[in-house]
Amino acid sequence: MRSSRRILASLVLAGSCMSSSACSGKDARLTWSDLRERYFTGYLERDPVTATYLGGDAYSPALADLNATLPDVTKEGRADAVAFYRSILASLEKIDPATLGPDGAIDREVVRAQVRFLLHLLDDLRYFQRSVDTYTVAPFRSVDWQIQQMTGIEGGGRGTAQEWDRVVRRVRAIPAYLHAAQLNLREGIQAGNVPDHRMVRFDGIDTAASNAAYFAETLPALAGRYLKSQPCEVDVVKRLQEAGPAAAGAFREMGSFLEEAYGSSAGADRYAAGEQEYAWRLSNNLRLGPQETAGSLFEYARGKVEDSQGQLIEVAQEVARRRKLRLDWGSRAASLRSVRAVMDVLSRDYPQSDGEMFRIYRAKAMELVEYARRHGMFDPPKEYRLEIVETPPMLEGTLEAAYYPAPVFKSSGIGRFYLTASHGDLGVLKENNVHAVADLCAHEGFPGHDWQYQYMRQRSRSIGNVRWLTPGAVEDSSSMWEDSMFSEGWALYAEQLVGEPQPDAPAGFYAPEERLYQLKWQTLRDARVRIDTGLHTGRMGFDEAVRYYLENVEFLPDACAGSGKDPVRAAVCAAARRAIYRYSKWPTQAITYHLGKRDILDLRERVRRLQGGGFSLRGFHERFLAVGTIPAGYFREQLLQEVRRP
Repeated sequence: MRSSRRILASLVLAGSCMSSSACSGKDARLTWSDLRERYFTGYLERDPVTATYLGGDAYSPALADLNATLPDVTKEGRADAVAFYRSILASLEKIDPATLGPDGAIDREVVRAQVRFLLHLLDDLRYFQRSVDTYTVAPFRSVDWQIQQMTGIEGGGRGTAQEWDRVVRRVRAIPAYLHAAQLNLREGIQAGNVPDHRMVRFDGIDTAASNAAYFAETLPALAGRYLKSQPCEVDVVKRLQEAGPAAAGAFREMGSFLEEAYGSSAGADRYAAGEQEYAWRLSNNLRLGPQETAGSLFEYARGKVEDSQGQLIEVAQEVARRRKLRLDWGSRAASLRSVRAVMDVLSRDYPQSDGEMFRIYRAKAMELVEYARRHGMFDPPKEYRLEIVETPPMLEGTLEAAYYPAPVFKSSGIGRFYLTASHGDLGVLKENNVHAVADLCAHEGFPGHDWQYQYMRQRSRSIGNVRWLTPGAVEDSSSMWEDSMFSEGWALYAEQLVGEPQPDAPAGFYAPEERLYQLKWQTLRDARVRIDTGLHTGRMGFDEAVRYYLENVEFLPDACAGSGKDPVRAAVCAAARRAIYRYSKWPTQAITYHLGKRDILDLRERVRRLQGGGFSLRGFHERFLAVGTIPAGYFREQLLQEVRRP
């Protein structure tokens, strides 16, 4: 496949200027639909992990065997990718925007930004020389997503013989993939282009054992369970048992390599993107205007944090009165300490085990579904369900909770709400007390990510295919985060939406205790704007960011200072460090929650004013979700023009 891709790229480059007229201006013979399709399928061929994530084999059977591969990260593979993306960019300039409809014009701009980012990543940043987390997470994620979307079989099993054959072949590809990754990282060491020491440790060395165990032990056992009594069971399990040890050995070797290769750079901070790079990403990736700079956002966030804290104080006072707590509200500093005291009281209502914690989350998630259906916000089908599962061990270092949708081009599969287990840690159980559950369910479940993607998935073919792409990677430090403005903005909006007054529920869905946690997490998303812009432009150091988080989100400035014996403070300190680490390796992702929600609220108000008494909240939501996962900067004016049209 790699050689055929090179031939295609060569033909594209050779054929893009067959005449002087074609090279000097717009080419009427080059159709936008053909170019868009060539780019979309060509991107998936070069990123088979994303192809699996999207269900590319259902989009086109010709893409099915991508589920048996991993990205080609060799020197030859990179050269092929650069040639392909340059050819797409050159061809894009020959498409006259005036010949395109509104959606086509938007898609053209989306492709331009995506290709510019991909070439920037490969040519300018040479990020392949330092992308440790991209290399170590791709094998597990690709196989995990593959199994998630397999065909259901009789008796609750999963997967056809052909689907499992592709899993086996993908596992066999792991040793060569990780070997090529090591060569790239060695090249980076020689060039002085190395990752931050935290990434080496947390995403590399610390995940080697769990990755090895998954491929050597867990995966063959999963296959046996899903294929129980099926004709192919014995063969598939045997082949995975044969391939697994080699994959496991490759991960252990990768861990040893990272330990040895980066020992001399331990302790050096190398996470900051820099002012210029950050500005480029704001414009190209997130489609923000020139007035939105790292500096302006850094200052803007200060006021937003203070506003949310003010709301938090008001609700905490209400909860304190309800519970007859005598606390000091005499000053802002005292009030924030009292907010923490209220949360400490509420944390006593915690689940006694992980099993109970998961049951509480599942029940609350379905309460939200019924509430939204009752109030006409959405129309989920009667059979709607949500799968809440334990976060895999190799992802626990980064995630408290997360959502991964079912493949958009397939009817099989179900989205997963990952929730990180406490493993008996009392502090984590208290952080997941019964009052804290509702807001997270609204964000990750309904009407947040799960409903967002289920709704769009039903309309996947009517949304421009390029709007589904996640250039660079689905979710790691190589990601563009173009989709995050839409997806995370929506999920944060969903948290607020279910708390808005209704005729029979003036306080919305949340009880006051639950509202307290909703506002706490709103404050966090405000604070992320300041932290992320600060971390990546030198306005804030790593430890300073941890302190800011503890002081302004958790209201426990000394959480990391004690002996670690207090389970709540220990859990809060660990969560803060984990959060700041995540922001440090994902520049601009952390700001997309607040800015994306801001865009939705602004659009909603503008549509409401235009439609007057004819405004429908459900209608607005459906119109917004039908656009696809791109920033509002692409489609804002088109959506408003459609509303204005008689």
